[in-house]
Amino acid sequence: MQSCEISSDSTDDPLSSALHRKRQPQIVVIGAGLAGLVTTKTLLERGFTNVTVLEASDRIGGRVQSIQHGKTTLELGATWIHGANGNPIYHLAEDNGLLEHTTEEERSVGRISLYTKNGVAHYQTNNGKRIPKDLVEEFSDLYNEVYELTQEFFQNGKPVGAESQNSVGIFTRDVVRKKIMLDPYDSESTKKLKLSMLQQYLKVESCESSSPSMDEVSLSEFGEWTEIPGAHHVIPAGFIKIVEILAQDIPSRVLRFSKPVRRIHWNCSSHDTEEIVDQVDHNQDQRPSHSPVCVECEDGECLLADHVIITASLGVLKKAHETLFSPGLPLDKSQAIQKLGISTTDKIFLEFAEPFWSPECNSIQFVWEDDAQLERQAYPEELWYRKICSFDVLYPPERYGHMLSGWICGEEALRMERCDDETVAEICTELLRQFTGNQNIPKPRRILRSSWGSNPYIRGSYSFTQVGSSGRDVEKLAEPLPYIKNTKAPPLQVLFAGEATHRKYYSTTHGALLSGQREANRLIELYQYSFGEETTKPNV
Repeated sequence: MQSCEISSDSTDDPLSSALHRKRQPQIVVIGAGLAGLVTTKTLLERGFTNVTVLEASDRIGGRVQSIQHGKTTLELGATWIHGANGNPIYHLAEDNGLLEHTTEEERSVGRISLYTKNGVAHYQTNNGKRIPKDLVEEFSDLYNEVYELTQEFFQNGKPVGAESQNSVGIFTRDVVRKKIMLDPYDSESTKKLKLSMLQQYLKVESCESSSPSMDEVSLSEFGEWTEIPGAHHVIPAGFIKIVEILAQDIPSRVLRFSKPVRRIHWNCSSHDTEEIVDQVDHNQDQRPSHSPVCVECEDGECLLADHVIITASLGVLKKAHETLFSPGLPLDKSQAIQKLGISTTDKIFLEFAEPFWSPECNSIQFVWEDDAQLERQAYPEELWYRKICSFDVLYPPERYGHMLSGWICGEEALRMERCDDETVAEICTELLRQFTGNQNIPKPRRILRSSWGSNPYIRGSYSFTQVGSSGRDVEKLAEPLPYIKNTKAPPLQVLFAGEATHRKYYSTTHGALLSGQREANRLIELYQYSFGEETTKPNV
């Protein structure tokens, strides 16, 4: 396949000619998730008319997937609006009446999102015993105290000690263990119970971070992720309503579904473009215009463009970046993709005819007592279920019925995805019986679960700063191509958006939305004098 590269003495300058003729630039957006849709919406609102969205799947939303279940909606993907003050997702929801039926109890305020801020988490051991509430609170205070220490390394520029290996998990386990073992008032059995709870808390933290384990999360960078103040909000009608609001003014002709991309040819001369089209797209009747980018789809169609905005997940980029781009990506961008982390966090919904849990119970937390001295949270393939950290009670029951939502992450989540529904339902039922001590718990009458890791167009849930990576890698991933401001090479040929490209808000829906606005505004600013419009940069 022809490799495109515009030489420094080339006279091909599509952007310059486009500006002089004031022709509409051709823009291709890859992905119809939050980032892709807000990019497209913003460009269309500012007068760009030649925009095409290529979506590999058959639906909009990306990692937002709301499933109708009777009269209610279950979220396989994004569930909470994290914070309200200045959060663009919150304001979209509020302005469009999507939070009118969100009850006060659903506005959870803890660091870890729950379906209700009321009630009590039941910490149950694998021996069927409930850990006393005062002991849970005592340990929780200790854990949160150490969690605050993990934030200080980035926020206060505190040096990281070699013994932690720059790992949140290793640091947390070491400090908490020492504090537990040095407590003169606890019995040996209490100390063992607290050490077991530590492992459970780290599993929850891994699900929250979408990391295989907290051992893989960078200690020096952990504190850069920025929390927006305010409560976590659930959208009763489904998070997909946010997606639909963003898409409602995008003409159907713009959105093209089931269009996975095979390769993005960039920095192309007109001769390169003609060769690619001749070789790949035999249905192309007209000779290609001077476009520096050619997007080659899996079905053989080629779309010519002045700019392409890639909103694919970090998981897709990790899998495909070596073959997706021609010429290949600059080394530092490839390294940023490799260094940053993404893993799978899956949900397992279980519906029961009647609740077996008490009215005040908001979650059932699994504490394996034999995990107390575990050094690495990775289990043999057949023991994947030991990574399930908890089942949350969906609230309110008037909306959801009697429903639990389980959480699992990492390689164990991928193993769960390979099992059939019957197997997962049986295993989860046995776990609930074992941990509650109630052998009469029936099998659920329905199971529904996500499979983000094995979805070839997603390949993971959301990103995290892996040990060895930093915010600079996020910025490098977000930097458009080509890097060099050379008047001979058209600028902003390949742009990158998506949650993994936002340095402060990676892993969130608001990060995805803001990244899409950011990339749209790059193009708006580039063409503002051509279109005679003034633009303002978004505050991201």
